[in-house]
Amino acid sequence: MQEKLKGLVRYLIMVGIAALLLWLAVYNIEVGEGQTKLGFIMSIWATADKKYLFLSAFMAIISHVIRAERWRMLLKPLGHPVSLGHGFLSVMIGYFVNLAIPRGGEVSRCYNIYKLDKTPMDISFGTVVAERVIDLFFLLSLIALAFFIELDNLLYFFSELNISGEDEGATYPITSLLILGVAGLSLSIAFIIFVFRYYKMKTLRLAVKMRTAFRGLKKGLTIVFKIKNKTLFFTYSVLIWVLYYLMSYFVIIAFPQTAELGLLAALSIFVIGGIAMAIPLPGGTGSYHVLVPFGLVLLYGLGQQESVAFSFIFHGWQTFIIIIFGLFSLLLSQYIIRKNKNV
Repeated sequence: MQEKLKGLVRYLIMVGIAALLLWLAVYNIEVGEGQTKLGFIMSIWATADKKYLFLSAFMAIISHVIRAERWRMLLKPLGHPVSLGHGFLSVMIGYFVNLAIPRGGEVSRCYNIYKLDKTPMDISFGTVVAERVIDLFFLLSLIALAFFIELDNLLYFFSELNISGEDEGATYPITSLLILGVAGLSLSIAFIIFVFRYYKMKTLRLAVKMRTAFRGLKKGLTIVFKIKNKTLFFTYSVLIWVLYYLMSYFVIIAFPQTAELGLLAALSIFVIGGIAMAIPLPGGTGSYHVLVPFGLVLLYGLGQQESVAFSFIFHGWQTFIIIIFGLFSLLLSQYIIRKNKNV
């Protein structure tokens, strides 16, 4: 009960930080008399070329399909082949849950594939962790590529993270965000030390019970080295990130105010957005709405109001796609599970 309460408190703190950052982002929008901030954001939305937004959505769905197929490549050698359809449903449910619970999507994804195909959760979770390690490698590689291509811009961006946007009358709580992150990490380490010190025996007993789960996790992590077609696996991994980039690029060129930024600028914004999404807040909410406008204003001279509006639209459109397909995947999965039980 105490653990659940602590987990709830940590979650509420994350939600509170996300809400605070959202409020600060909205606060920076200055509108004329008779116009609301929501009305201003909707006026920017109205200028969008919707075909590019739907192209962005299409890129997102194809990337998720490829991710599901890549996951199947990891599960099959372990003796647990799953269908592409079931893999895709589980991947989308994972993204859907991540919108509310940071990193909770990984567990729900494994639970869903267990209910659909009886794949042991310890093994599937090991493959998901392996995927995350691979994705981290590609994200770091992309950041390195972006720095190589857009070195001056990105160095300037990161060197300015500790300032406030006084020229535009806006305040960016980047320093506060970093302090909160360090404080959160320190609290987490202190909490782990507390658990091991005062509940050492309970922890050891739990570790014994988890030995079987650890073995399954180890299997999932090491399976990458045993895949027969490593070239295809690598190709899928590259395609996923290319599609992520195109997904962002099509949103950027959908608006006349950002359409002229070009491919290289889109890469910089994509990297900044990727870093913002990696911050453990629900769906990157708040961090995305602070960092991306900061980049648009600082690097490319866009207006503060427009930049904040774009960040809400960029993030909102991607979130909308996940909600639609996530809900559909959840309902369809439940239908299949009930049908299998009846059979």
